Amino acid sequence: MKKKFACLAMAMIMVLSLAACGGKEEAPSSGSESGAAAFMLGGTGPLTGGAAIYGNAAKNGAQIAVDEINAMGGIQFELKYEDDTHDPEKAVNAYNALKDWGMQISLGSVTSKPCEATAAETYADRIFALTPSASSTATTEGKDNMFQMCFMDPNQGSASAQYIADKTLGTKIAIIWKNDDVYSKGIHDTFTAKAAELGLEIVSDTTFADGNDTDFSVQLSDAQKAGADLVFLPMYYQPASLIFAQASNMGYAPKWFGVDGMDGILTMEGFDAALAEGVMLLTPFNADSDDEATKAFVAEYQKRFNEIPNQFAADGYDCVYAYKQALEAAGATPDMSAEELCGLMIEQFTSMTFNGLTGDGMTWDASGAVSKSPKGMVIENGAYVGLD
Repeated sequence: MKKKFACLAMAMIMVLSLAACGGKEEAPSSGSESGAAAFMLGGTGPLTGGAAIYGNAAKNGAQIAVDEINAMGGIQFELKYEDDTHDPEKAVNAYNALKDWGMQISLGSVTSKPCEATAAETYADRIFALTPSASSTATTEGKDNMFQMCFMDPNQGSASAQYIADKTLGTKIAIIWKNDDVYSKGIHDTFTAKAAELGLEIVSDTTFADGNDTDFSVQLSDAQKAGADLVFLPMYYQPASLIFAQASNMGYAPKWFGVDGMDGILTMEGFDAALAEGVMLLTPFNADSDDEATKAFVAEYQKRFNEIPNQFAADGYDCVYAYKQALEAAGATPDMSAEELCGLMIEQFTSMTFNGLTGDGMTWDASGAVSKSPKGMVIENGAYVGLD
């Protein structure tokens, strides 16, 4: 009996010893390669579904920035994105999952309607948010801790009208826009107001909505009959791709002018890129730029994801680097609460100047809107070429 008891005791000691060693090996990770404590950075976006090109681009761009920054050995980030499928209700559920995960600072949501929903949550929870690409005014209105890396919709509309007038691109202008989309409507409304101020003649102004967004013969015929020599398309690239194809089939060949949502059309599966030849747009990012930082980012993006990054990817990348600058300037540490960080980020973003892939000398005002200059681009031979 004594021998059996001794053996049993020895076995128990060995089990306890192994358990203790195992406990050390399985300690939770900080989320950074260096092992240093990391800021928990989260965001939601459409990672699946019809708008997935935008969500995945922003996520991928942000991940490259996180990996670069973590490799520097100073400030560290742990990044987590949740899929919201471009749906406001799912975006709130995704946001709550990120909050449970421990998110301290946010990338908001990628698209406008979901971001309007999650912005209300970050405001109530006092979590600072910097969205790469949600551009509606309602995203930031009444929320002192919601900021944008992208242009606000009104800015795109007025800037497009100004650009068309300054470059004398069209004498008779048609607009086709989506009346149930805050992005499209916001740009349309400020474009028409600025066009009136500048004396641009709008000869056709037609709309579409979900459910009737595959046949644009009525809108195109109206523009053609009115003699429009330039058609302004404040919309995402999916309906625009159909418009280009249908206009070509009916022999209508005006100048086309789009907005940043057009970025992505050249990599759209099944789309004949020749149909987009000559399309002009304003965008803060040009993947074909000779800028060294842009070339390095494009090369890394192509290496990882086997495609050319769009503006949404560049905005996601810039968001993370802007956070790095603000956190370092504030002397912030990962042990601070989300609310503490929120106050520091508001102070920094309303006072700092940031240089990124999507613009130099970027600043933010108290409304959360960014100030940066758009670039005029034209699609030539399947690539974006600067107009300026």
